[in-house]
Amino acid sequence: MNIPSRQGSGFAYWAAGLTLLLWSSSYAAISYGLRIFTPGEVALMRFAVASLFFAVPVALGVIKLPPRKEWTAVIVLALFGNTVYHLCLGYAMTRITAGAAAVVISTVPSVSTVFAVLRLKESVSGRAIVGLAVAFAGTLFVTLGRGHAVQFEPMAFLVFIAVLCSATFFVFQKPLLARVDALSFNAAVTFVTTLSFLPFGLALPGKIGAAPLGEILTMLYLGLLPTVVGYLAWSWALKHAPASRVTSFLYLQPVGACLIAFFWLGEVPTSMTVLGGVLAVAGVVLVTARGMRLPSWRKRAGLVEDTCET
Repeated sequence: MNIPSRQGSGFAYWAAGLTLLLWSSSYAAISYGLRIFTPGEVALMRFAVASLFFAVPVALGVIKLPPRKEWTAVIVLALFGNTVYHLCLGYAMTRITAGAAAVVISTVPSVSTVFAVLRLKESVSGRAIVGLAVAFAGTLFVTLGRGHAVQFEPMAFLVFIAVLCSATFFVFQKPLLARVDALSFNAAVTFVTTLSFLPFGLALPGKIGAAPLGEILTMLYLGLLPTVVGYLAWSWALKHAPASRVTSFLYLQPVGACLIAFFWLGEVPTSMTVLGGVLAVAGVVLVTARGMRLPSWRKRAGLVEDTCET
């Protein structure tokens, strides 16, 4: 269906807003699932649901999986960018709130930008360096802050590893996406990720049988809506509207995550979390708005279309 450009852009912003809502809710959904399941079990159920969704179009030939020669890259990216990422994020969220995790993960776009610049040998401006320092200070407030005190929590720093994994995943998938369709790539990555989490699901059948219905429905929601629908809506938005405007929606994700966690889980952000969140988002804006000399490497790397998924 052909949509007029102006109307298509309007729909694209609605699609980006839907993605923002779904991805923001995923943090609360993960926290809710962690009340019953381990981080590995939550991730396994999430990607198993997504795999079932992709299995049908793949079986029907609607989605073609990548050629055999590309599977080494697919497997490495899936293990590093999804398996390690979700394990680190899940275990970190056993120590920090959903809103706090969203604040730290919101630094992924700026870290991705830096990785791409370093890889492509582009220059980094002073504004970008300041922005990174501000964002890092904000994430320290979030991960160290407990109420009005500061307390060291080693496991909370796993979320920093998750940020590095996600940023690396976004940067190093770009050469592969030049040869492989994005939908095919994501289907393959989803299948590999699901298989990688199978060792964490040995006790899952018994837990599912005894788990309350709310936790089961939350896992189905997490796998189908934030993981599948969120990605599809995001891709559609990027196709029909300027990527710079669409990606600006990501700056609101920590706010959305905190609000959803407040109404769903009753999480009240502490003053340290609020301060850290403001600093982190401000730092991301400084880096991505005008912090780098972007025109040449944007076209080569395509990172203006990167996402910050959970």
